[in-house]
Amino acid sequence: MFSVFDDTPIYQRLVTERGDVPAQVRGEAERIKRDLDRVMAGGPSLTPGLPAPRGFFS
Repeated sequence: MFSVFDDTPIYQRLVTERGDVPAQVRGEAERIKRDLDRVMAGGPSLTPGLPAPRGFFS
């Protein structure tokens, strides 16, 4: 994803020093949304080997 700050020297320096935090946050938000979508759809338990709590999907 393109940011208006991508071409600014201060942004590039911060990315070099701290990592691309906005990209990391977007990635985590997408992962959480996928997990939540799976839970809301009644998919498999998020913890392998453990069943969802009784009445969790009803």
